[in-house]
Amino acid sequence: MSFEQEWGELKVAAAMRLNQAGGTGGSGPKGSADFVVKDDELGGIGHAAFDLFNGLETAGKHAKAASGTAGKGLKGDGFDTGAAFTEVIGTWEKQVKSLLQACAHISNHLDYTKASRKADDEWLETQLRIIGPVAPDADASVPASQLNKYFR
Repeated sequence: MSFEQEWGELKVAAAMRLNQAGGTGGSGPKGSADFVVKDDELGGIGHAAFDLFNGLETAGKHAKAASGTAGKGLKGDGFDTGAAFTEVIGTWEKQVKSLLQACAHISNHLDYTKASRKADDEWLETQLRIIGPVAPDADASVPASQLNKYFR
C-alpha cells in the first residue's frame, strides 16, 4: 500500500470518528455530541507544561559548563571534534529555548482558554435566563449543553 493510500484511509477514519455523535472517543459523556472540556483537564495539562518549563530551565543547562570546557580542551589539543562539540552546545541551547517557549505558550494558552470559556459560559447562561424557558414544560432556563436536543 502506498503512503497516499494509507494516509487517505487514515483521514477518512479520523473524519468518521470526529463526525460520529455519541461515539466512544473524546472526554464527554457517552451519547453526547457536545464539546466537553473539563477545567481540571485544562489545568492538569497547563500545570504539566508549567512544571516542564520550570524543570527544563535548569536541567537543560546543567551540562553547559562541563561541555564547554571539554569542547575548548579538545579544540585546544587540535581535535576537530572540539569545534563540533562547541557547535552542538549552541544548537542544544537553541532547542532548549524553543521548548521553553513552547511550554510557556501552552501553559499561558490553557490559562486563557479556561478563563475565556468560563466567561463565555457565564454570558450564555445570562442570555438564556433573559430569554426564559426554551421548552414549554420547562420551568427554568436550559443549560447550553442541553440546547442541542431541541433542534433535532
